[in-house]
Amino acid sequence: MTPAELLRLFPLALGTLVVPFDTALNVAFPAVTAAFGLPLPAIQWLIIAYVLTYGSLMLAVGRIGDIWGHARVFRFGLAWSAVALLLCSLAPSYGALLFCRFLQGIGAAFVIGCGAALATSLYPEAMRARALGAYAAAFAASGALGPLLGGMLVEAWGWQAVFWIRVPIALVALWLLRGLPAPPPREAPREAFDGWGALLLAAGLASLLLAINQRALPLFALAGLSLAGFIWRSLRVARPILDLGLFRRPGFARLNLASLLVNLAGFAVMLLVPFYLAQIAGLGPVLAGLLLASGHGGAMLGSALGGRLGGGRRVALAGAALGGCGLLLVALWGEDTPLLAMLASLTLQGFGIGLFTLAYTDLVTGTMPRENRGVAGSLTLLVRTLGVVLAASLLTLLFAAFAEFLAGFRAAFLVAGMLPLLALALLPRRDEDPHKLT
Repeated sequence: MTPAELLRLFPLALGTLVVPFDTALNVAFPAVTAAFGLPLPAIQWLIIAYVLTYGSLMLAVGRIGDIWGHARVFRFGLAWSAVALLLCSLAPSYGALLFCRFLQGIGAAFVIGCGAALATSLYPEAMRARALGAYAAAFAASGALGPLLGGMLVEAWGWQAVFWIRVPIALVALWLLRGLPAPPPREAPREAFDGWGALLLAAGLASLLLAINQRALPLFALAGLSLAGFIWRSLRVARPILDLGLFRRPGFARLNLASLLVNLAGFAVMLLVPFYLAQIAGLGPVLAGLLLASGHGGAMLGSALGGRLGGGRRVALAGAALGGCGLLLVALWGEDTPLLAMLASLTLQGFGIGLFTLAYTDLVTGTMPRENRGVAGSLTLLVRTLGVVLAASLLTLLFAAFAEFLAGFRAAFLVAGMLPLLALALLPRRDEDPHKLT
């Protein structure tokens, strides 16, 4: 892409920053628990309230964007996010903060649910992979800024700063996006939105994500009933939230399962490495933040390179292999591992997962019709969210099964490193490439 073409993406990337920059909140956890006098386990609800909300709404939001226009929905999400973030920073109690995080999750769903679709609409179809690569690189860069700047923000202005600092960013992005062209007028009447399907899907996904986190059988039962109702509804309406017939295409279901495994594995870094850096390596917050940011930096490079290579099956294969190798290198860390070795391991796993994520997003986007680009982008993010929630539950259980920290750490990363390699076998064969199914 030329500098002028990249500049076209800047307002979108700036607006999207309000979501991945939430990684700064991880650094603020100790300050939040101290401010409200919370026991350490209570902090998990700050994440659950947010992730459950945007995870359960993304597919419905993508469909709304396909009907009403991705730019319009994205701008609405930015305005909502600005208000929600301000309310988070003003929360007088932990209960109020959790409610405001729920509101923030709604805004995040509207922003990232249409972000990728909006990015592809700014460029010709021949530049789809590069547009997605640039957007994914900006997303990863925003995630890297969180741990880098979070500590400084909390030290200077308290935990509230990780929220209110994003309000002016959202407002500036809104102003820059005011000239974004409106979608062309429709020749046919506007499609109806399947509200009942959206409600069943949101209930099913929220119950499923919470059931995985809490390991509660009644919630699994509720999730099963709701998702069964969603499937029944989707098979009987003309334009469902998600065309389930896509999963009957050769390789499409396995492609999404492969992405689930890769994202499950990749979240091991944010879940366990911060504890290793503090307890075993004895690093302070600033240096630990720099090391954690190296994984996001690697993902940014991988996304950009994957876009230049055009995405596709080969890039996905390379990304899964490199990501798995990087995670297996982390499993070799000990008490005297040099900082340079840590940096190399985290950068390699981030680079590989960035490559894979770009290729996976491009394959899913290329498989679905252009008028369903919002749903395509939302589906990729939903699979990623499911992987993260599974990692938080399953890898924590595996880690806790060992009495000694390094033994649990190494076991968790040995399993995490094998999952992307398992995903290699699930990726579509050459004759099943989803690009050939459009």
